[in-house]
Amino acid sequence: MSTQSESSDSASVTLSGQVASVNFSDDQSGFTIARIDVNDLEQPVTVVGELMAPVVGTLLNVHGHWVQHPRYGRQFRVERFESRVPTTREGIEKYLGSGSIEGLGPIVASRIVEHFGDQTLDILNTQFHRLREVNGIGKKRWKQIRRSWNAQKQVRDAMLFLQSHGLGAAQATKIIGQYGQSAMTLVQHNPYRLAGEIEGIGFLTADRIASRLGFDSHSPLRIQSGILHVLDQMTGNGHVYVPHDLLVEKAGEALGTKPEPLIAGLEHLHTERQIVIEPMMGEATGTQDRRQQAVYPSLFHYCEVFIARRLRFLAGVASLWHEADAQQAMAWVQRRMDLELAPKQRQAVAMALNHKLLVITGGPGTGKTTIVRAITLLYQQRQAAMRLAAPTGRAAKRLSEATGRPAKTIHRLLEFSPTEGGFQRNDTRPLNAQLVIVDEASMIDVVLMHHLLKALPSDAALILVGDANQLPSVGPGNVLRDIISSQTVPVVILDQIFRQARASRIVVNAHRINAGHMPQVAEDQTIADNDFFFIEQADAEKSLNIILALTSERIPRRFGLDSVDGIQVLTPMHRGILGAVNLNRALQDRLNPQQVYVMRGEHRFALEDKVMQIRNNYEKEVFNGDIGRITEIDAKARKLWIRFDERRIAYDYSELDELTLAYAVSVHKAQGSEFPAVVIPVTTQHYVLLQRNLFYTAVTRARRLVVLVGTRRAMAIAVNNNMAGQRYTLLDRRLAQM
Repeated sequence: MSTQSESSDSASVTLSGQVASVNFSDDQSGFTIARIDVNDLEQPVTVVGELMAPVVGTLLNVHGHWVQHPRYGRQFRVERFESRVPTTREGIEKYLGSGSIEGLGPIVASRIVEHFGDQTLDILNTQFHRLREVNGIGKKRWKQIRRSWNAQKQVRDAMLFLQSHGLGAAQATKIIGQYGQSAMTLVQHNPYRLAGEIEGIGFLTADRIASRLGFDSHSPLRIQSGILHVLDQMTGNGHVYVPHDLLVEKAGEALGTKPEPLIAGLEHLHTERQIVIEPMMGEATGTQDRRQQAVYPSLFHYCEVFIARRLRFLAGVASLWHEADAQQAMAWVQRRMDLELAPKQRQAVAMALNHKLLVITGGPGTGKTTIVRAITLLYQQRQAAMRLAAPTGRAAKRLSEATGRPAKTIHRLLEFSPTEGGFQRNDTRPLNAQLVIVDEASMIDVVLMHHLLKALPSDAALILVGDANQLPSVGPGNVLRDIISSQTVPVVILDQIFRQARASRIVVNAHRINAGHMPQVAEDQTIADNDFFFIEQADAEKSLNIILALTSERIPRRFGLDSVDGIQVLTPMHRGILGAVNLNRALQDRLNPQQVYVMRGEHRFALEDKVMQIRNNYEKEVFNGDIGRITEIDAKARKLWIRFDERRIAYDYSELDELTLAYAVSVHKAQGSEFPAVVIPVTTQHYVLLQRNLFYTAVTRARRLVVLVGTRRAMAIAVNNNMAGQRYTLLDRRLAQM
């Protein structure tokens, strides 16, 4: 384990020199460790960065800063660079004889330079046939050298071309890695394809390149790419489609273009099946009234239509349980569980036996878990194959603990494989199950729901369990709420809080918030059985200090909870004094002042830090929202290891953009998780995001303790604001019309 950290000088420096050796280079990321002979310096300099495998003898201008590596000493960290071929006879000979060109070694390179002198590289670029004049180069070797020289020249020219048009070394490396020798030609022909095909390069970057290449601002390529960019931005906010006129308006603002070319661009994209335009009621026929048209990304349209058809089919299929069997089963399961189910619970269990599709929804303390336990016991008695799943690892673990049966994430249930390409469980290889139960169903977006239904056997039953009043999925759609509002699917709404749950102020206040009432706060904040606290503080800086004291001292001392694993700060925003970014910095300094760390941009990842995965990584089987702890950092291997529950996962330094600190996380990122204690800043700084469903979701993440820090006015705004942002979806209408 590393015991020291890499320190750096902040001053930016430029060095010029010739590559003396290449110690390491990764073809995928372009990360390189090389030695260069720098002008005016006696000793070669070790440079590290994304240099795309420079050839020995290449001349480099490298821009970056000095760093002090704990093991390897002083190095130069490259942020950007320019390369060019050498001009002296000695440099040219070293360049050609480096071994990077097939068929050329030091001896043959020496002969070539001796024959052509300072004109060697010009000869190779313009009169390559003359290479046959050199002793020892026959026809076979000549072809070998020409093929390798041309390939290397194309890559080098592409790198120079891309960097000259404002792309960084890392971006240029990705493009060359994707397109190879054709990179420059493809980008010159259509730079906008970069936005759709290269990760990390969006429309704005592609548009800047296109402008430098002389593309007209009204070019159809720009219009079409811009429309897709705006559509992607809007569906990134949870929409499945965008109204036609609204999309034209937003795209016009973004592109500075009149409606007519945008409408033509939309029609072209529709013809090319990159988007789908249809009436908002979900009918197959067209309409000339654009105000009533919906514009979908093609994938989302396919998923929404598929979901509606599959759910309507399931809703119309009767269960295999006979009425007499169901009555006997109800009596048996109550004896087995040694309790009498409440009327709504008996209704839910009966409907689970009589229908192939059922939605069970309700808030905390309403008995959802008891119902699921009863259903699994009944199916188990029949020796029926069951599969239990949830969108997140933590939710799946809770489901398993509640039922005593194995539960998986939906991705693992459907056997996602990045190497094989997609989900391995589908309509051609469905799940081996007669019953599938999915918890935390409010988190499922349209794409994942489509894959789940695709893998569901035609004779299996599906039960969706969740709280429709929580925040909708991070991904597109509002699947659970749309299914319920369609009134075409069997639904049980649980609204009774059970006696044992009523003892929890967390549960009671969650229901009060959901009903539009202010949470009740005890007059005496020190009473022993209180689990819901409010600390009034309007000043943001003072609120920050209170949160630091709560997490580091007050809650651990009073409730015996670990400062890191037992307490989670939840915040509505990323920016600001009480946003996730600043809170994480302050909490990291207070809770984990480690000297062992690695820098990734402005972010510091230290040993024992609490971190969160912020995008799905199917190869590692780690998904958006998973929280873990850094257990080891190895500077030499450029890796660190993170423990997620019982699994230990390795991350290369180049993969750290997938992580963020998790001492404080957004409420959206906390969906599907529960924590012993949550601390929530509720201030008017967060005015835009003070919404009832967000406040409700935050409070329901806590098992033992909720502490609110802020103002009553901010709480009142959140409680009274039930106008959660509308999501454009047509799933409920499709279900109702089918």
